[in-house]
Amino acid sequence: MRHIEAPMAGTLLSVLVKKGDEVKAGDQVAVLESMKMEIPIESGADGTVAEIKAAAGDFVNEGDPLIVLV
Repeated sequence: MRHIEAPMAGTLLSVLVKKGDEVKAGDQVAVLESMKMEIPIESGADGTVAEIKAAAGDFVNEGDPLIVLV
């Protein structure tokens, strides 16, 4: 299993994938808002979304797992 983690603290604006989706390395999977900027979060590896650990509107800290890939 691989985790896609928050690159910095902020509010998760949207999650662009759902459980069961196939993603490729470089695919945008979520958008984080931090310091009034929108930061796209990309998958670092190919895989299938096994679990979504955070929802839109959640505050996350740097390094928090957002999505689990298998």
